[in-house]
Amino acid sequence: MPSTPDTSNSVSPLRIAVVDDDESVREALRNLLRSAGYDVRAFCSAEDFLEHPASEAFSCVVTDVQMPGMGGLELQKRIVASDTRLPVILITAFPRDYVRQQAEELGAAGFLTKPFDASRMIECVERALRLTR
Repeated sequence: MPSTPDTSNSVSPLRIAVVDDDESVREALRNLLRSAGYDVRAFCSAEDFLEHPASEAFSCVVTDVQMPGMGGLELQKRIVASDTRLPVILITAFPRDYVRQQAEELGAAGFLTKPFDASRMIECVERALRLTR
């Protein structure tokens, strides 16, 4: 069973952004990550996330690869270009080796294929968060 995030040194739980155009996926991920003790904000597009006034306040981003408009890889490129240490976990229902390779080259903290096991997502988030501490 995954451990509960250690938030004893902070005022609030670690904030995770979930970016996916599929409402059912957003809600499922929000519920899963909240049940693990994270503060979660869901966005229906990469553009909505980037326009959020406190997007730098997040500890990790979980994003779909394929979305209308800006996809997850482009979002990851923008985050990398902003010179923040914000880990990005990419999720996709259409795994392609070249997409995984691009994600790894950009420094993705994780790459999961839908459907994925809930414990794998929690482990991936925990690992991503450890990278930034």
